[in-house]
Amino acid sequence: MAEEGGAGRARAAVARLSEAVGERRRRLGTAMGDARRQRRLLLLVVCVALLLDNMLYMVIVPIIPEYFAAVRGGGGDGGDGESGGGNRSLLPARYPPATGDNEDVQIGVLFASKTMLQLLVNPLSGTLIDRVGYEAPLLAGLAVMFLSTTTFAFAGNYATLFAARSLQGLGSAFADTAGIALIADRYAEEPARSRALGTALACISFGSLAAPPFGGVLYEFAGKQVPFLVLACVCLLDGLLLLALAPPCAAGARANMPVGTPIHRLMIDPYIAVVAGALATCNIPLAFLEPTIANWMKESMGASEWEVGLTWLPAFFPHVLGVYVTVRLAAAYPHLQWLYGALGMAIIGASSCLVPACRNFWQVIIPLCGICFGIALVDTALLPTLAFLVDVRHVSVYGSVYAIADISYCVAYALGPVVAGQIVHTMGFVQLNLGMGLANVLYAPVLIFLKNVCQMKPSHSERNILLEEGPKGLYDTIKMEDRRGVGKSLRPAGDTEENGTDSYHRDLTEVSEEDSSDYEYS
Repeated sequence: MAEEGGAGRARAAVARLSEAVGERRRRLGTAMGDARRQRRLLLLVVCVALLLDNMLYMVIVPIIPEYFAAVRGGGGDGGDGESGGGNRSLLPARYPPATGDNEDVQIGVLFASKTMLQLLVNPLSGTLIDRVGYEAPLLAGLAVMFLSTTTFAFAGNYATLFAARSLQGLGSAFADTAGIALIADRYAEEPARSRALGTALACISFGSLAAPPFGGVLYEFAGKQVPFLVLACVCLLDGLLLLALAPPCAAGARANMPVGTPIHRLMIDPYIAVVAGALATCNIPLAFLEPTIANWMKESMGASEWEVGLTWLPAFFPHVLGVYVTVRLAAAYPHLQWLYGALGMAIIGASSCLVPACRNFWQVIIPLCGICFGIALVDTALLPTLAFLVDVRHVSVYGSVYAIADISYCVAYALGPVVAGQIVHTMGFVQLNLGMGLANVLYAPVLIFLKNVCQMKPSHSERNILLEEGPKGLYDTIKMEDRRGVGKSLRPAGDTEENGTDSYHRDLTEVSEEDSSDYEYS
């Protein structure tokens, strides 16, 4: 009787333990589902923020000519504004033409002020993001962008426009960098990371392309303030959604987050330096052509206003196609990311050299589409590579590394409005394009340096140690649940029915193994 009683108590204890383990698994499964839904919504927040930033960057294009006409006393709402100016407002050039040397300088400085300030602030914003997390800087960036957008709406002079444009650069330094870093952090596994970053890049392209027609139509029929007020409302809603999803002040959100590698150490990493150089070089043709191609088309082929305004519209579709193709190729052949980037730079170089040979509007569209297709290949291949390099060579905190990427973009777009016109004036449009094309073709072989990146193994970083010790805070718990979910999706269905202490402890051990495997492309 005593033996039977002991056996019964043992069976009861095992049953209670199995029930506890099963309940623990159900709770983790629920939390995992919530985490996956949350990261999709956070991706939406980041994509809207990037879309807004690039729409605000270009939405002032159709308003600037009318504004300067009003300042001169020409009356932006009458005269030319009712006839020939109508088509210019609806389908504007990427950069507005100026009528005087002083206005040309003012417009160039106005467009460059955003990227110049963003370039200066990025090193500080990357360091801050690494220390305080991604959500708070993203929210601060959206708040500054909201303030900038409302300032644009009620600007009455050049000084106010300049202040609003500079404020946008400050907001972008936080919102863009924190947003991309947040995507890389929440989508730690491939190919999900490449897909998420590709979606963000598509939003950037769409924002830049849709902004001038969007601003032109609303400005024509509703007034100067309406485009900015619409963007301000969307920005406010995006910030509120971020607050609901991930309150920046949540207790313990950064309790166990490791300290990121300082930005100056990342800058001297040779692999990161190669990627940053490629990102800057591939964007130079686009940044330098935007302010110069309109005048060249008018002088060389007598292009009309609607042709100048529509020049860049078809380029959106090959850019999205390039993002899609690169994501699919990266999923099938992840070890060839460097090759996709090199191929993109070769396409950009060849397309840049072909631009001066075009003699009509339809011919110009072809090389511009090639440039945007190549940029999509380079960006979509190399942005996930930056996160992977941080994972395997440093600490998996992404604020500083994506601040470096943003610096690369800003170098190109800060120089574009100021330097491109001077080069065209002194050397000519043909020489400008040949130089940009040659730079991309010569840089493409440098990406061979990244050929063996996919074979790197992650170092035993502070982050790995934290996860091996078990989750002690919200960050580690979410990361562990994410990786357990990936492991469960690959496990045979029968294994999910196991109960007992051995399977529970094995699940915890698998977290460390999957944490390392997530960082490998293949």
